[in-house]
Amino acid sequence: MSNIRNSNWMIYGANGYTGELIAREAVRQGLKPILAGRNSAKVETLAQELGLEFRAFDLEDISQISEQLKGSQLVMHCAGPFSSTSKPMMQACLKAGAHYLDITGEIAVFEFAQSLNYQAQQANIVICPGVGFDVIPTDCVAAKLKEVLPDATYLALGFDSKSGFSPGTAKTSTEGMAEGGKIRKDGKITKVALAHHVRHIDFGDGEKSAMSIPWGDVSTAFYTTGIPNIEVFVPAPPKMIFGAKMLNLIRPFLKLQFVQNAIKSRISKSVVGPDEQVRAKLPTYVWGEARNAKGNTKTVRIKTDNTYSLTINGSLILVQYLLEHNVQGGAFTPANLMGSDLVTKIPGSGQFTIT
Repeated sequence: MSNIRNSNWMIYGANGYTGELIAREAVRQGLKPILAGRNSAKVETLAQELGLEFRAFDLEDISQISEQLKGSQLVMHCAGPFSSTSKPMMQACLKAGAHYLDITGEIAVFEFAQSLNYQAQQANIVICPGVGFDVIPTDCVAAKLKEVLPDATYLALGFDSKSGFSPGTAKTSTEGMAEGGKIRKDGKITKVALAHHVRHIDFGDGEKSAMSIPWGDVSTAFYTTGIPNIEVFVPAPPKMIFGAKMLNLIRPFLKLQFVQNAIKSRISKSVVGPDEQVRAKLPTYVWGEARNAKGNTKTVRIKTDNTYSLTINGSLILVQYLLEHNVQGGAFTPANLMGSDLVTKIPGSGQFTIT
């Protein structure tokens, strides 16, 4: 274990809400990451408190980033919005020979990661975005459903969580709303209206009205399972469903840069991620349903810790796995990398129930 404790790996975006939580838990587990980010003062303050090395650099130039990564085995990338930060960091990791992990839930990031599969194989590094709540539990449910119904042609996934948003997640959702809904149809990601599909689902905490959302699994679950038709759902009261349908009418307006900037500025001032006591009281219910061409269905459910604790602990399980094992390079999803039972190894998770 000593070689892992002293391994040269980095948390980039360590001064953000989730990045800081991961850094603190890493130290509690005896790990010694290098902390990095754009804000030198904030990163240095946290690094000094935790007794860690730190670096400050931005993500403008891939060659400069790769210089900063030299000698690092792995980067845990936590600086959003990932739509703009993930691409240069992935490319720098390829150049520097460092594994890349992040905590995104963005479809475009997952698709870009998969497009780098050959390059990652050649560089012998792992590129695995989404090693937090986005998308470990739903990805593992998808993999489990593929095991129990191998000929499935349709997959629905979903989760019931009351954890609320961190500032970074709220900003990402603002970008997502402007893009509209997304599903996978016949193997291809297809744009649809927000709240395009409404149904009633028991995620594990009683039946609730639910709507489809453009969640990361629309991308990742396809690479995990090969199932060509995928939708993702969350519980939504009728008022929220109505609001989402109304948003479809003003989506072109939401795309305007000054509107995005105004909403994100407001989020920065008003959204604060939940503290530890609040997080402890907020479990998450994860659900999935697979159907084959004959109409046979299987359902899988699992109860997990709150979304933030799952992200902290899940990401560090992946970090330790890559530092301990020689994994052949390529683009992965979490369940591709560590199997469907990965979620059950995360503190606070139960076991799968299959019906």
